[in-house]
Formats: sequence, C-alpha cells, structure tokens
Amino acid sequence: MKQQGILSAWNDTKGFGFITPEGGGERVFAHISSYAGRGRPVANRKVNYSLSKDAQGRLRAGQFQYAGAARVGASVAPGFWLAAVVVLGFFAALAGLWQQGYLPMAIPAAYGGVSLVLFFMYWADKRAAQSGSRRTPENTLHLFELCGGWPGALLAQQAFRHKTRKGSYQFVFWLAVLANLGGLGWLLVAPEAMSLRQQLGFDLSRSIRPLIW
Repeated sequence: MKQQGILSAWNDTKGFGFITPEGGGERVFAHISSYAGRGRPVANRKVNYSLSKDAQGRLRAGQFQYAGAARVGASVAPGFWLAAVVVLGFFAALAGLWQQGYLPMAIPAAYGGVSLVLFFMYWADKRAAQSGSRRTPENTLHLFELCGGWPGALLAQQAFRHKTRKGSYQFVFWLAVLANLGGLGWLLVAPEAMSLRQQLGFDLSRSIRPLIW
C-alpha cells in the first residue's frame, strides 16, 4: 500500500535519508537503491513510498519516488547527458571509420548489441537490488563491459543510478573501458593483428595506419 510523506532528510553522499509520514509517526529509512524516480532525491520533497522491513524488523521504504508536482519536475541526473555525449561520440567515431572502410560493420554492430544486452542487465540488477532478489554478479557485468558493452553500461549507470557510488566497482569499470579501447586500437593498427583483420574483412589497402604514422 502506497504511503505519502516528506523526504525530511537526505544525505546524497551516503545515499540514504529518512521519510516523515504525512500523518506523523516514526521516520522511515530510505536508501538510494529503493528510489524509483528520475534524477537524485532531494530533501524536503513530497514522496510516495511503500513500507517494508529490514532483517532486524526496522521500517524502511521498499520503493519511493517524488509525488505530485515534485515528480513532474524531477530532472535527469546531469551525468546522464555527459554519458550520452560520450556514447554518441564513440558510436559516431565507429560509424565514421566504417564509412571510410577502416573497419567492418561487424564491429559497430557488436558494440551496439552487447551494449543493449548490458543496459538491460543493469536494469534487471537494479530491480533485483530494490526487491531483494538474486543479483547479477559484478564480475559478469565487468566481463560484458570488457567485451564491448561499456557504452551501454555507462548509460545504464546514470539512467538507473546504479553502481555509480561504489568506488571499487567504478575503478574496475574504467579499467575494462581502457582495456577494451586498447584492444580495439591494437586490432586497427598493430601489424600482429593483420591476419585477424583479414578474417574480419578489413580493406587492408586502406589501412588506418597511414593516418597515425
């Protein structure tokens, strides 16, 4: 059953706060993983929430989001737009390289396909975190990021506000991004990768190497 109240306190650094019920009573703990709205929660906003209990039997918000005008006015987190620019720029670069014959369509298609799969994996993992269901192992997410799904992961992190505050996760995520981009660069220009380029259908007479050396 949905309740209404005021998000009377919120610590965005730690990702939690407290909701004061509309009719008064004990404050309800609210964690960022249970936030179902857009953007980031802000204190002193009216919210709708459901009630649940933690392992110790203490009340907590099962899911909460802004109510009324506050819900309509909630903005997308600024990080989402930056992530969108990075992802669009990356795919634009891949499209340009394909258009010029420097790499086969299979590579942009692979990035797009794995990114789409990983985007929905993040969505499912966020839902699992909110409901207390079985989570997707972090190593599985990182493997998909390493295999070309990092653009989808970057968007999903900001769209769902998921995994953005965990420093250890972000460290491995960006290592996976750098490793993936390093592998792509090696595939495009390294002499040792020539046989692999031939198998993938590169036009070696229009190699990208003259653009660099």
